Amino acid sequence: MADQPPSAQWHTPPGPPAPPAPATTSSTGAIVAAAFVGVGLVALALFWQVAGWLADQVFLQLDVPQPWWIWVVVALVLGLLAGVPSLLLALIPRSPAVRETGRAWLIATGVAVLGGVLRVVPDPQNEAYLFVLALALGVAAFFLRRRPRTAGSVGLAIVAGLVALMPWLVLGSLGGALETLLAVLAAASAGWLASSMLDGPFWAAFGVGAGPAVSVEPPVSAGSGFPVESFPKIRPETVIQLESGGRARRVVVGGLVAGVAFALFAAGLGASGAQLAAMFVLPPLGFAAAALASSRTTGWLVGIAALGPLAFVDPDEVSLFLLGRDIPFWTLVATGGSLAVGLVLALVYGLAVRKTPHKAVAWSLAALVVLASISLYAVSGQPGLHGERLFVVMKEQASLAGLPTTTGPGSGRDARVAAVYQRLVQQADRTQADLRKQLDRWHLSYRPYYLVNGIQVDGGPLVRQWLSARDDVDRVLLDPVLRPLPSEIETHHGPLTSPGTDHWNIDMVGAPTAWAEGVTGSGVVVGSSDSGADGTHPALAANFRGGPDSWYDPWNGTTQPTDHNGHGTHTLATAVGHDGVGVAPGAQWIGCVNLARNMGSPSYYLDCLQFMLAPFPTGGNPFTDGHPDRAPNILTNSWGCPEAEGCDPASLRPAIDALAAAGIAVVVAAGNSGPRCGSITDPPATYASAITVAAVNSDGAVTDFSSRGSSETPGKPDIAAPGEQVLSAMPGGTYEKADGTSMATPHVAGVIALLWSKEPALIGDLTATRQRLTAAARPATTPTSSTDSSGCTPSAYTVGAGIAHFPLTPSR
Repeated sequence: MADQPPSAQWHTPPGPPAPPAPATTSSTGAIVAAAFVGVGLVALALFWQVAGWLADQVFLQLDVPQPWWIWVVVALVLGLLAGVPSLLLALIPRSPAVRETGRAWLIATGVAVLGGVLRVVPDPQNEAYLFVLALALGVAAFFLRRRPRTAGSVGLAIVAGLVALMPWLVLGSLGGALETLLAVLAAASAGWLASSMLDGPFWAAFGVGAGPAVSVEPPVSAGSGFPVESFPKIRPETVIQLESGGRARRVVVGGLVAGVAFALFAAGLGASGAQLAAMFVLPPLGFAAAALASSRTTGWLVGIAALGPLAFVDPDEVSLFLLGRDIPFWTLVATGGSLAVGLVLALVYGLAVRKTPHKAVAWSLAALVVLASISLYAVSGQPGLHGERLFVVMKEQASLAGLPTTTGPGSGRDARVAAVYQRLVQQADRTQADLRKQLDRWHLSYRPYYLVNGIQVDGGPLVRQWLSARDDVDRVLLDPVLRPLPSEIETHHGPLTSPGTDHWNIDMVGAPTAWAEGVTGSGVVVGSSDSGADGTHPALAANFRGGPDSWYDPWNGTTQPTDHNGHGTHTLATAVGHDGVGVAPGAQWIGCVNLARNMGSPSYYLDCLQFMLAPFPTGGNPFTDGHPDRAPNILTNSWGCPEAEGCDPASLRPAIDALAAAGIAVVVAAGNSGPRCGSITDPPATYASAITVAAVNSDGAVTDFSSRGSSETPGKPDIAAPGEQVLSAMPGGTYEKADGTSMATPHVAGVIALLWSKEPALIGDLTATRQRLTAAARPATTPTSSTDSSGCTPSAYTVGAGIAHFPLTPSR
């Protein structure tokens, strides 16, 4: 039954008054002391959750799979440190309130342990995590429930839950259909378990205090609607606090205890990263739950509020790779908004909800808030489903045997590229025909690719199982899609307004010598696949090739060269920039956006690589509108595709081999996971067809961050170039010094452009070009030991042949 004023629920039975029972001793002090112990447990829980997430990020940055047991250890340690005190509180004290406190915290700790252990499920498989979490929480709620299940003002609970959810409705976005459904089920199970954790007996324990004795006849309902006789710790003759001080005690002390329980509880809600948001969203709602004080209201409140971190953020995207105003930033803002709302709700509900309003009033208010939430989401949010996609790699990849090997510029070169393009397109059309027909039949959206014979498909785990079972499919990769943002990413500008004169890196690769000979890269076209390029920058504006097929943006559909991140502008300007920052300022360039937000996917990388093999006009079809005669000569690629982005070791090999078969020099970054031996792991840096570049500093010494090769990647890296404190262009006419093998890679692309400009007969002759690079390379400073503890040979696995240098004639 709904809450009623105490005067309407308690009465003195007829007949002589019962003898007064001795007043109970107030346990408020013990509860407060226990609550402060709980605050310490919350700090401990938060510390361990942050530690686990940071471990995830460290391994991700090092490009090393995180050992599965780390989250298990984090969960078990937290379970021991928080579970033991909670168990003691649940068993030893005589105070019902303290025992109920211990029980609630023990259940919450169990959820934290459960959710932590489940994080052995890889982040990309969030659907699997949510399914198991929902099932486990539901089972726990069923077995931990107690009678009676107290009723309360569900309408007010829905209002509070939705208000706490509103920041997520505006700033977050949903994933795929299955992922969203499972998130809703997990949130509902969490709410159900919360209602079993903070149930009638729990709130009854905090509603009793010292005061004049009043006898009752069972089954008279107390203020929260439960029969007093139902609770073994609360006898009918127990003293009932009728004054306002009893309610204040419940809201303040009970709310604090509930908040601690919610914090521990939230540590188990969500994959790595999502639970950190939940740990700030749920605890302040403990005071609102205390004001409503019933199991049903607690369940609705927690279930709705938990939906934010569970449904409106992808744990994969709570990553240090996405710094700036991207998903982690907006997740933090949404979390802060929910935290602020929770504190306001604590104050409003604590002061205003002194008695349950009429049902009609509560439900009317709830209906208004539901409509407001829907409107807010539809107008100010990112409505719709934004789930993951799949990349289907077909079993039959095109053969590159028997293709032309013409070198030099002109029609022979154009025919060579066209032959590669035509063979790849024909192979894809033939082998994908049946699969495309089936996808059309099931009304599944898809996008075919030819550079790697594959198809991007919109679908979840069930579609993936179906595709994987087909005889014509080799394997199915995840093709991540970043969820949309509430506002555009701000353009990053460099701190410098002038290129200055300190261009040690350009001097190190010998570019001024080429310029003195009149060799600047003219007649050569360099293609850049990166975050974009600022086509109006003084260092780049003059040598953009132009035309309808020199720019492609599969991310945002821009039609002119743009760059918010700045990474692409910086790297491209090092290759072909003017004003002293570029190696080959006479070369032309074209560009493509494959990393607008610093996390890509196999399909985005292939979008740009296909464009580089056969450029097509804006809105064109890569299969039918490609112009291989407009392909660039050299590609500079300062990126890698790790497993977290969906790639496996062989995912892009057919693409890089095909580009090399077309005579296009593919220059790629070694990666920034050094100095660990064998840290060159991500495609395309591991491929023999790519020219892989390591980084050195101004002293010619290999940098610590530059990834190293190993016996498993023979010949990698191929060569080195300046990659530390490299000055180059940034958006808005600015400049900046930056570090990374990303900065080293365009130096080598520029040196090849100088060589091919000076000796056009070498265009497309990748074997001879590699030989010239190796012969002309200058020695780099390497570690004094010949072998490290991992078996790395520094001279072979740190800088390859040495530092790229022009003129490309032997110097040693």
